[in-house]
Amino acid sequence: MNKCVFLDRDGVLNRERGTYTYTIADFEIPTGVIEALQELKQAGYLLVVITNQGGIAKGLYTKEDVKACHQYLQQQCGYLLDDLFYSPYHPQYSESLSRKPESFMLEKAVAKYVIDRERSWMIGDSARDIEAAKKIQVNTVQVIAENKPISALADFTAKDLYAAVRLILSQNQTV
Repeated sequence: MNKCVFLDRDGVLNRERGTYTYTIADFEIPTGVIEALQELKQAGYLLVVITNQGGIAKGLYTKEDVKACHQYLQQQCGYLLDDLFYSPYHPQYSESLSRKPESFMLEKAVAKYVIDRERSWMIGDSARDIEAAKKIQVNTVQVIAENKPISALADFTAKDLYAAVRLILSQNQTV
């Protein structure tokens, strides 16, 4: 079985803008993100992005816009990401079990990649990321973000992705 780190996108892999990020011009990868992904890969983790993209349901942007941003992210990080799952739904327009805090995207990845949940992690910046991960019993790290409360369900908190990765790798040393 494989170990995996599930990654939220906005606020973890790219800078949170406070509004939808759907153009490459607005897709800013913070310092330390690529290095963090490289360290996880070297430690043997699969890397799977799990992201809500409700702007599609709202008609603000298209699936092609999301795919272009994901392709850009892959190019910038040297194609380290094993997969990218996104939910195009928004509760005001369309209900879906794939949208976090539901866990369907995570469950699909677990089945597709034969993931060992006990050795896997979710890094997200919102309570819905943590809640989705807890539904499938995955360890969690919440990246501390402005205007987003810390989830009581989070196993750990970190200031950014790089700090979260350092924490995960240190936990593996003690297990």
